[in-house]
Amino acid sequence: MRAIVFDRFGGTEVLHEADIEVPQPGPGQVRVRVKAAGLNALDGKIRSGALEAVFPTPLPAVPGGELAGVVDALGEGVQDVQVGDEVLGWSDTGSYAQYALATTVAPKPAGLDWQHAAALPVAGATAERVLDLLGVTAGETVLMHGAAGAVGTLAVQLATARGARVIGTAGAANQDYLTALGATATLYGEGLVERVRALAPDGVDAVFDLAGKGALEDSVTLRGGTDRIVTISDFRAHQLGITFSSSPGERSTAALAELAQDAATGKIVTTVTAYPLDQAATAQQVSDAGHVRGKLVLTVD
Repeated sequence: MRAIVFDRFGGTEVLHEADIEVPQPGPGQVRVRVKAAGLNALDGKIRSGALEAVFPTPLPAVPGGELAGVVDALGEGVQDVQVGDEVLGWSDTGSYAQYALATTVAPKPAGLDWQHAAALPVAGATAERVLDLLGVTAGETVLMHGAAGAVGTLAVQLATARGARVIGTAGAANQDYLTALGATATLYGEGLVERVRALAPDGVDAVFDLAGKGALEDSVTLRGGTDRIVTISDFRAHQLGITFSSSPGERSTAALAELAQDAATGKIVTTVTAYPLDQAATAQQVSDAGHVRGKLVLTVD
């Protein structure tokens, strides 16, 4: 099968297409004929070797942690999924490939296309995990740094669905985008503390940092301490006494199925930019540069 692999750590130039063996499902696994693969910032960090101490990666490796596609083989003991089912979920073997193995998948609703389906598993689980960590409830105000990306797009909507108000930061090009998602949009950068205080005179109840670019000090100032601040991007968190959340969280079939249904009916909006599989290196370059609106996905023939 066709797959994107890397044989050494480095920049996007280490990614290349290869012909590798089709994986065989083990107990509890299904094999999926991949139609679309989600691309995450984590993919580039693993490829570079920067996270080797945290996520040891045997080489050669196929990148990609999420997929959408059609089940074409079942491992021993699988009972709730059938060959031919259209699914989305988390890949066990790397999803930048024509076939991948998965243990946790949910049904793909008929009204949800492959690309938007592949955008949901990681971003949805991450958004829910952090909102739960922060204890976000109705009537509260949540500040989200870098809210226009894949996780932020869902986190804004999931927080407002809880009855919270979201103040989301982004660049000038994404102000209208955040507003359309239901956030109160503002620019990041110098003067942020003053802008947020003008928008929330009574203060912010929690801070979700998705940007990882120097927003933690402003967050501490706005919160008056480190309580109820979580980052998924800034590795300086521990130096400042702030929670860094790197756990993948629960891979819940039920939660993913509900999110997929909400996306299919338009209750949840997803935004994707798609690249063909053979342009995976280009897509990762875009991801590495940051400032992505919504989700990057790879389409697989």
